[in-house]
Amino acid sequence: MTSTTVRHRTDRRRRAGAGVIGALVVALTAGTVGGAQAAGRLPAPNAAALRASIAGLPNGHLTSAVVLVDGRDGRWSGTSGSGDLATGRPVAADGRFRIGSISKVFTATVVLQLAAEKRLDLDGTVQQYLPGTLPASYPPITVRQLLNHTSGLPTGGDFGDDGSAQWFVDHKDEGWTPQQVVAEAATHPMQFAPGTAQQYNGTNYYLAGLLIEQVTGRSYAQEVEQRILRPLALRHTSVPAADDTRLPHPTAHGYLTVSTPDGGTRQADVTEQSPWPWAEGGMLSSAPDLDRFFTALLGGRLLPPAQQAELFAVPDVPNVQNPNCDTGPVTGRACFSTGLMRFTTPDGSVLWGKTGSRPGYSNGVFATRDGARDLVYSLTPTSREGASFAAQYGIAAAAFDLPALPGH
Repeated sequence: MTSTTVRHRTDRRRRAGAGVIGALVVALTAGTVGGAQAAGRLPAPNAAALRASIAGLPNGHLTSAVVLVDGRDGRWSGTSGSGDLATGRPVAADGRFRIGSISKVFTATVVLQLAAEKRLDLDGTVQQYLPGTLPASYPPITVRQLLNHTSGLPTGGDFGDDGSAQWFVDHKDEGWTPQQVVAEAATHPMQFAPGTAQQYNGTNYYLAGLLIEQVTGRSYAQEVEQRILRPLALRHTSVPAADDTRLPHPTAHGYLTVSTPDGGTRQADVTEQSPWPWAEGGMLSSAPDLDRFFTALLGGRLLPPAQQAELFAVPDVPNVQNPNCDTGPVTGRACFSTGLMRFTTPDGSVLWGKTGSRPGYSNGVFATRDGARDLVYSLTPTSREGASFAAQYGIAAAAFDLPALPGH
């Protein structure tokens, strides 16, 4: 069953997230956003283009889509596809999904708040705040270097994960503690000297979550709840307990395509799965909640000016093995700031955002810094590689009034 509804007013995880970033940056290099953005206005959301960008679901690659476009120049929201292949129920526009690495933005915000309160120093070291956590042979690594991915730390292991859909289906309820992830990563040598390059790396944010707990004496979940979720009334956003595999009131069920003994395929439901990525990628949220959070964050409601500036400070260092930065005019250079990613057009226009994926879910949040336009989307791809380039490009193009992808 396919449905489309509209309301209109005026690591493998790295690979999965790379497509939409590349799509958006390539689109922006056309310069079509720059002129309107420079003039301080954007066209009202193109309802027809947005409807078309998520039409025809479910198909062989995606089972559903949720899109929300908001900002001072207009709002549009819509859904497409099936919320549950077994029952045919519609997609819930206000439902929850697994936000993956968008969790890092929440984590970075809490750390920056602690810095504003003088409870930690961004130039203080991991070794200072978490003694004994890293090998003695590692050089000093600052908190800021964790947050902007210039630590040089090795990435954590896959704990036997071979990258296949079947492996995940068989192990989806299993998980590992942040301490186990960091300890496994620490069996490997440093990637580069801290501060000399940028490599997107989840190990950094497991350590950031542990740092929050060490400094505050409270759980990561409690700090996120007290500092962000309650003040902003984000009632559909949460940090699940490590053993809580549920996804209450989902936008849509998530699926992975696996083989059957007779040589065919089936859609395995992976909606319920371990949230073990935690401060790095384990949170749940909804499109309206992420819209509200991002608007508040970019609008300066959560951080004082000095820490707000850190959100937009991208280090001028080379990019290492990160396809997200190897597009457009920033090819070869760092593109991540403290918790966010910067998208720069040839004419100097800039968007800020973050992608996040978990098996069965591919999501993104993008915005102009001035609040003229923001985009939140969640797709349910049936491959562990995530949603396709074309699918994600189409949504970004429609949201930001960009030209169609050639050949599509």
